[in-house]
Amino acid sequence: MSDDLHARSGLPEDYRYLLADLPRERWHGQEVAAMARFWLQMHSGFRREVAHMDALTGRWRGGELALPDLHRQLIPTLQQFLQHLDGHHNIETHHYFPTMRKVEPKIGAGIDLLDRDHDAIHGHLDSLFQTGLAFHQGVSGNALTASDAAARLAAALDKAGPALARHLEDEEDIVIPLISKHADVFRS
Repeated sequence: MSDDLHARSGLPEDYRYLLADLPRERWHGQEVAAMARFWLQMHSGFRREVAHMDALTGRWRGGELALPDLHRQLIPTLQQFLQHLDGHHNIETHHYFPTMRKVEPKIGAGIDLLDRDHDAIHGHLDSLFQTGLAFHQGVSGNALTASDAAARLAAALDKAGPALARHLEDEEDIVIPLISKHADVFRS
């Protein structure tokens, strides 16, 4: 199985050992630490934002949503999503991941994998920002190319969504059981 975010279909087996003590089926019980539940809520929010943006671009592509309505509804969600995810990744990379490496050294390579994912996702965030800005400028300026800019933004969302979904799932498979195992270190 590949370590590359865009090529892998799941977390490499070497990094899944923490799931043996706390499998996904038990993540909604009392065994999951408060910080882990918060982490899941954050990830759920990212998934909802991506689904909302996908639905909007799908409606526009299907002729159900006019370009100005797409702009009015999509741009605020995109801005919030980009800021939220960038901030979340910065906190993980600079605060939580170093702590996780210390309390669970065996998972260090898995944390490194998640950090590399952040770099790949940052490329998608940059693309979303650039295509979102071009779309915003096109609609705001009544440019004839506004529809093309919307199509480029929709394509960037199509590309970013699967990579982000893969990362969120893989990150949860490491982080949720790790935080719960070391709950005393990760108090919210």
